[in-house]
Order: sequence, then structure tokens, then C-alpha cells
Amino acid sequence: MAKPIFVLNGPNLNMLGTREPAVYGSETLDDVRARCVTRAKALGLPVDFRQSNLEGELVGWIQEARTKAQGIIVNAGAYTHTSIAILDALQAAELPVVEVHLSNIFRRDEFRQHSFVSLAAAGVICGLGAKGYELALEAMADLVKRRTKA
Repeated sequence: MAKPIFVLNGPNLNMLGTREPAVYGSETLDDVRARCVTRAKALGLPVDFRQSNLEGELVGWIQEARTKAQGIIVNAGAYTHTSIAILDALQAAELPVVEVHLSNIFRRDEFRQHSFVSLAAAGVICGLGAKGYELALEAMADLVKRRTKA
């Protein structure tokens, strides 16, 4: 069986559906997980979907991905704007990375417009709500395909 795509979610994403629905939408993280599983299956990709409020746990999962995954989709939440540790882990993983955000970070507070994660990502999808995760999986399928041909 092929290695999965790790879909990693950072702090407060467990609050989706109740936290600021005008910004993040009304879908829950379980709804997002279901979307990912359905889209990944259609693309022939296994997924491993996780969420943590702890920076160190996210770093550990990224390190784990180096040998157990074929790519990483990450919504690091607020750590996007603050965590050099997550950036370092993503770069060390040497895997394709797609960054995803539910909201358009470029239409929000100035401090949210900078992403450390982007420095490790092949691409960024933001502002499209939960649909962004499905688009990230489509992009990841292409990245993985290109990588296996190389």
C-alpha cells in the first residue's frame, strides 16, 4: 500500500464550526476530514488526517512524515505566522508540502499575512474554506506523481 499524505492541522482547528464561522465557515473539522477522505480516495491517495494544538506534536508528526508519508498538507493555524520550528521540520522532511488556510490570510490582520510555512511549500491555497483541502489534495497528487517520475 502506498504511503499516505499527512494532512496536519494546527491550533484551534478543532474548534471549526463554532469558532468565528463568518471567518472560518460552519463546517467542523470532522466535515473537513470527510471531504479529504472522499477526495483522496477518488485520487487514489491514502490520507492520515491529524490535528493538534501543540507545536511540538506537529513538529514530531512532520518528522514522522519523512519516512512514513509521501507528502504533507498543512494548515498550521496561528503557528503559520510564528513557528520557525515547523518551517525547519518541513524543510528537513524533504517531501512535497502544500499549505492550506480556510480564510484568505492576505485579507486579514497584517501579522497573519506572513507565513513561515510558505518557505517550505510548493504552493499555498487560501480563502476557499474547506474546499481548499480538496484542492490541496489534487495539487499533492500532481506533486507526488512528478516526484515518482523523477
